[in-house]
Amino acid sequence: MARNIFVTGGSGFVGTAVVDELVSRDYSVQALVRKGSLDSRGGKVTSFVGDLFDPKSLAAGMAGCDAVIHLVGIIMEQPSKGVTFERMHFEGTRSVVDATKAAGIRRYVHMSALGVRPNAVSAYHKTKWKAEEYVRGSGLDATILRPSMIHGPKGEFMKMEAAWARKQAMPFLFMPYFGNGVLGLGGSGQLQPVYVADVARAFVDALDKPNTIGQTYELGGPDRMDWPTMHKTVAEILTGKNRLTMPIPSWYAKVLATVVPGSLLPFNKAQVQMAEEDNVCDTKPAEEAFGWKTRGLRETLSQYKGQMTE
Repeated sequence: MARNIFVTGGSGFVGTAVVDELVSRDYSVQALVRKGSLDSRGGKVTSFVGDLFDPKSLAAGMAGCDAVIHLVGIIMEQPSKGVTFERMHFEGTRSVVDATKAAGIRRYVHMSALGVRPNAVSAYHKTKWKAEEYVRGSGLDATILRPSMIHGPKGEFMKMEAAWARKQAMPFLFMPYFGNGVLGLGGSGQLQPVYVADVARAFVDALDKPNTIGQTYELGGPDRMDWPTMHKTVAEILTGKNRLTMPIPSWYAKVLATVVPGSLLPFNKAQVQMAEEDNVCDTKPAEEAFGWKTRGLRETLSQYKGQMTE
């Protein structure tokens, strides 16, 4: 049984949830962080400052570990800083996988994303697929998890939703989404928001379940909804009021993302492309493998809404 775990992205939104779940089950964690350090959780967590492309910090962090959980990913590119989907998703994964093998570690659990496929439209999904393929060809005892939209009180997604619901962020008069059609009135993609604590539980469960080795599991919440429905659900729970939702035509948003510098927009072309698609899955394979069901958006947001301070 693996007891010492190396975690990349340990200080991120999903990473902190995974680290907390590991510690709650009496694992020891060696976490790779970009800067600073994580709380040691009573001596259970050791931080290693470095990045995915620093062989020395990877080797030091993996020393004495029984398994690796790789979580690092991005949603916004910063090409001027070398932060691209290709580099962070594929090249970063290649670096971690190679370091895992060099350290003599067999067990590896990988964060991917729902919707990845070789013929994907978005660069985000294409590079995530390429990373999966490298993991599958590595010879490691690997499990790949593909979550849908992850939500929780510390996540940027839910912070944005809360700001829109409370009329604290532009556009103040409505909650926006990317809509299909000339005027954006042709509907939006569907998604299955999944609670961050459930995602963390699946990652940690996978470590001690040999039946998950060599498998890929899609993780989604129990409810399928379009973007307007999700916006209205969040607004109702957080404010007790209904909010107006309005579309931004997807074609127009993609034009903006192409011609306007990325630093001036709160979204990129890949995000628009992904929002156009359904981001849903069959939850039964994961339920059968792990023995439990994920919780819904309404249930979990109602529990943590007190942490969503204004």
